[in-house]
Amino acid sequence: MNDISQAIPYLGKRNPKAALGALVALAVLSPFVAGMFGNTWVRILDFAMLYILLAIGLNLVVGFAGLLDLGYIAFYAVGAYTWAFLASPHFGIHLPFYIVLPLGAAFAALAGIALGFPTLRLRGDYLAIVTLGFGEIVRIFMNNLTHPVNITNGPQGIDQIDGMSLFGVEINRSLVLTESLQIKSLYLYYFVFLAAVVLAVILIKRIQVSRIGRAWAAIRDDELAAKAIGINTRNLKLLAFAMGATFGGVSGGLFAAFQGFVSPESFTLMESIAILTMIVFGGMGNLAGVIVGALALSFLPEVLRYIALPVQQMLFGKVYLDPEVLRMLLLSLAMILMMLLKPAGLIPAQARYSRADLLGDKETAR
Repeated sequence: MNDISQAIPYLGKRNPKAALGALVALAVLSPFVAGMFGNTWVRILDFAMLYILLAIGLNLVVGFAGLLDLGYIAFYAVGAYTWAFLASPHFGIHLPFYIVLPLGAAFAALAGIALGFPTLRLRGDYLAIVTLGFGEIVRIFMNNLTHPVNITNGPQGIDQIDGMSLFGVEINRSLVLTESLQIKSLYLYYFVFLAAVVLAVILIKRIQVSRIGRAWAAIRDDELAAKAIGINTRNLKLLAFAMGATFGGVSGGLFAAFQGFVSPESFTLMESIAILTMIVFGGMGNLAGVIVGALALSFLPEVLRYIALPVQQMLFGKVYLDPEVLRMLLLSLAMILMMLLKPAGLIPAQARYSRADLLGDKETAR
């Protein structure tokens, strides 16, 4: 977990355990601090957790295996629609979450393999174009799958989707009673999403120091050399697509449960680009960078939207630019400055792959 502690730069280098403890405390207290400024910020924090989970999955494909995927949002859609089909009045099916969520992850993994097979020989721009097309095909498919049988409800989407039920407590978008205290579902979902993120981080850390993780690094750096030393690049590429898609499927299912509504508009190309931007912004190939990048680009646009109106009123006496336009303008400017000043991201990945280096085991390193 040492690289996760890099999210607190100075303390992380001097005392990783203290930094990790500070991160745990920050993660637990964050929703309550955000709640002091209104429930909207807790909701943004919930979505930030989902974006972290998506960024971790895409980082596995792009950062670890070096496969540029611009259609990653398609797996998010597969997981979301799986939950919508199996846990809503749309088909009259109301399966529990512990069945629906694994099914969504499995279907997303199959979609990842379906995408991986025709792209095994492609690299760079060609791979990006094919994956982009795959993402758009899934979105258009969901948008038009209404005739002759209404399966997806088209652009109107599917609503009244079931929430999650934990330990007999139904977590939906209303208030629930737990231990004589009314706790908003926003807070409960935050901790569910946080648990998913923690499990994802632990799993990815173990994979990164395994033979599979090192093989992905070899493929990313030089695929021909990886083939020459006996690495089965075909199977490992398919595994990368499938595992990355699994994270997307889980995120999609959690999104559907949290939002209670899904439609094709939630799975556009811009969402894929936004997730990829989070990875590049934070530091491609570095878990700490991915998490920081996802958090920063989840909150920064909303902060800019929040301050756009009062700042214009204060400076000019009236509003010249719509907050949404100004928000994207300032965010784009921030990204350009970031790429000029720190092109490797906020927390660049270390170019070392030994088990000792990744685990921080100094005795083994010697």
